This record gives sequence, structure tokens and C-alpha cells, in this order.
Amino acid sequence: MPSRTHPELPAPDLLTDRTVARPKPPGARDDPVWTAASELPPPVPGRPTFLPAHSGRLALLALPVALFALITWQVAAHGPLARADERLSRSLVHPGRVPELLADLGGVPVAVPVLAVVIGYAALSARAAGRERWWLPPAVAAALMAVVPAVIVPLKELVARPGPPVMGPGTGFYPSGHTATAVVAYGSATLLLLPRLRGTLARRALLGLCVAVNLAVAFGLVRRGYHWPLDVLASWCLGAALLTVSVLFVDRGVSRSSRRSSAGTPSPRTGPS
Repeated sequence: MPSRTHPELPAPDLLTDRTVARPKPPGARDDPVWTAASELPPPVPGRPTFLPAHSGRLALLALPVALFALITWQVAAHGPLARADERLSRSLVHPGRVPELLADLGGVPVAVPVLAVVIGYAALSARAAGRERWWLPPAVAAALMAVVPAVIVPLKELVARPGPPVMGPGTGFYPSGHTATAVVAYGSATLLLLPRLRGTLARRALLGLCVAVNLAVAFGLVRRGYHWPLDVLASWCLGAALLTVSVLFVDRGVSRSSRRSSAGTPSPRTGPS
């Protein structure tokens, strides 16, 4: 009895007609399969690739702002956190020459010149490399440093927190100006130098140096009795928030310029400075 045979079905093609005929937006490449990822803008030259994405940076901004608000409330109301802070400070204060020198690393005469040198180097090297908006990161770093006293001084007047006993009578110790200056100056300098370093080891060393200097400033301020620990912690939070804002601002400006360049649109010219 003859066996029934069924006609063999052709093997399905990996690229179906529906895939090939998928509509492409204007300007897309003539690839068989178009995906949205092929239209993403190229990486921004000079941006540290290890920094979190945009949403992650917003989360990094919200955390220090919330912590700063909590500390400010406790200090202004002299709540339990502020009382514990004062008890802790009494056990940590031990004036000496070394803590005084470490605290001086956060002073304007030391931190600001360091940032100024890095700003000049970053601006000249970026301009020589022909980067788009080469002036933007150095300008933002300089502006951020100028914002620090504009934020710190009114807060000192508003909170009017007395200092540790070794500082004698007086108010205006919250938040710590030396700490905020160190965080913004050394942090901005680090952000400007990171894209110019080759190799993971060099970048980690620079980040470690930045953290070590800020820890040294904090230790000196508390150990010498210049500030309560919460004064320093609050300025860390404030400085971290300011640095995050600067990164978001620079990233947005450079990304915009990069998209215009990739699309063939000339960047707007700016007048002489």
C-alpha cells in the first residue's frame, strides 16, 4: 500500500517580509533590520563613562538633599541628633598642629588655587583638541566654586549654630565652609581631570586622592574643634548635591552639541568673550 507523503514545507526565513518591510525613519541607515538603538547619539567625547545614567544621577541628587534637609532640621531644632552630635564631638576634640594643617587644606587659599590650575589646564587641553564646547566644563567648575559662599553664608546666618567649646562664644558654624570648599574644589578638579587620564588605575588613584583629601579636611576640622561632626556631614551632602547638578548641566550641554554635530547642524557661534 503506497504511503502518503506530505509536501515538505519550506524552512522559515530568518528575515521575513514583515521584518524587511519594517518602516524606517528618515535618515536611517539601509540595514535589513532597523532598531532604535541604531539611532542613538554617539558617546559624548570626554565624558567619564563610569558615571551613572541620567536617572541614576537624579537619585544621587535626591539622597544628599534629603539628608542635608534632615540634618538642618535637627540642628536648627536642637533635636536628638544634634545633642548626640555634641556628645560625640566632646570625645573627639584634641587640638594640635596636625589637625590644624589638615583643616587648612579646605581653606580658600589652598583649595581654590588648586582648582584654578586644573581649570586652566582643562580649558587649554580641550581647546587644543578641538572639542565641542571646550569651555563649558571649566566654566561650570568656576561658577560652582563661586556659588559655595553664596549658599553657605546665608545658611550660617539662618541656623546660627554655636561652635564647639574650644571656639568660644559665637555662632555661624553650620554648615562648614571649609568642608564645602574642599568638596567642590577638589571634586570639580577631579571631574575635569578624569576624562584626560588613560587607564583604570590612574582614574582610581585620582578618585582615591580626592576622597583622602576630603576625609583629611573633615578629620582636621572635627579633631581641632573647629566644627561639630554634623557641620561637616551636612557640607558633604551639600557639596555632593552641587557636584551632581554640575555634572547634569555639563552632560546636557555637551550631549546637545554632540547631537548637532552628528546631524550635520553647525553649532551656534558665540561672540568674543
